[in-house]
Amino acid sequence: MLRFAYGTSGSCDGVSRRSFLQVGALAGLGVSLPTLLASRQMACAKENKRDVNCSLIWTRGGTSHHDTFDPKPDAPVAVRGEFNVIDTALPGIKFTEICPNMAKEAKRFALLRGWNPRNGSHGSADQWVMSGRRFNQAIGYPTYGSVASYHFGFKNAMPPFIQLGTQIDSRFGGGTAGVLGQEFNPFEIDADPSKDKFTVRDITPPGGISMDRVGRRRKMLAAVDQLQRKADLQPAAYRAVDEHYETALNMITAPETKRAFDIEKEDGKLRDAYGRHRFGQSCLMARRLIESGVRFVTVTDGGWDTHQNNFKSLKSSRMPPVDQALPQLLIDLEERGLLDTTLVCWLTDFGRTPNVNSASGRDHWSTAGFAIMAGAGVPAGSVLGATDEQGGVVARDEYWSDDIATTIYMKLGIPADLIARAPDGRPVRLIDGQPIFDLR
Repeated sequence: MLRFAYGTSGSCDGVSRRSFLQVGALAGLGVSLPTLLASRQMACAKENKRDVNCSLIWTRGGTSHHDTFDPKPDAPVAVRGEFNVIDTALPGIKFTEICPNMAKEAKRFALLRGWNPRNGSHGSADQWVMSGRRFNQAIGYPTYGSVASYHFGFKNAMPPFIQLGTQIDSRFGGGTAGVLGQEFNPFEIDADPSKDKFTVRDITPPGGISMDRVGRRRKMLAAVDQLQRKADLQPAAYRAVDEHYETALNMITAPETKRAFDIEKEDGKLRDAYGRHRFGQSCLMARRLIESGVRFVTVTDGGWDTHQNNFKSLKSSRMPPVDQALPQLLIDLEERGLLDTTLVCWLTDFGRTPNVNSASGRDHWSTAGFAIMAGAGVPAGSVLGATDEQGGVVARDEYWSDDIATTIYMKLGIPADLIARAPDGRPVRLIDGQPIFDLR
């Protein structure tokens, strides 16, 4: 299922004419895009002087830093857990045994071991980490992709911001556009690209409707418009709405749209390399979307809140797909000449407790965790910061979510002094951290 996480935009005549057209002329295509594309012209007009894209991996629930990229092999067993450590491609740096591919390809990315999330609560974590601003009831701070969409706009017919999967806790506005307005929310796709005959609802016409039929419906819409205009009292408003209907139809019919989502055209060996699972094929889809003109793609993955059976869950189901697909994404982007202009980030809610609990799990931990970045000039093979001997607090080179956000924006070419305008006109400063010096 696909959901455009936009709200509806009304027009001056209420719902009678446009509702009819939406249902009669477009819902037959399985489409409700036009009303979701309003108010985007201002973003389209902005010039992107530094055309860098981003693929954000979000593992919902809080991925354990102890059991992946910041192991403590010399700590007591109640801290170090069940996993052994292995060498990486970086001398002196060790990961746990469940990260063999990430260890092998450690020279391709930068690892931040000095992240202090300053928060251990779900929901507010999604808001804070994915925006760089602490949750505020009065101000809905927007997520990175929404800011990129707002600041840079469309490259072509494809949406600037797409989210794959629905594994984001949005109770406090996490992963949404906040004050920027619903039109800058992500184009949200819940369909699983690893399934046979993967299709994207609302973009792929349903069975029995050819593109010729789309053209005929388009002509019908124009004819109805022409008749109705004689009675229109506010033609300028209708011209604006018509433009967004045209944008939606352009998106449906654009060749880049069909190419982007036709994942079955990929070489079978490459699909195997990513992994024939949802996470792997989502990462492959992220690369395809970026190639097709999408500026920001968020790949979501759930099930990381390991209060129970932490070790079994990480080893058997959670970590293997990521360990396979994420290094392959970096390799694929590099081989296609896209890594220099694509920032890849792996972020999560927070870290997990140093001590293993009685259910063989780890609980929420608010003062230490990890983040990973690659591409767009990030110094590959870097390890920044360190935690103490039990992985409980940052002992050296501490960074906050605010600093990660500032670094992401800087890499994307978004100015640090960017002031957005809320729908009511009030100015909102979006960036409030310091860039991570070694990742500039």
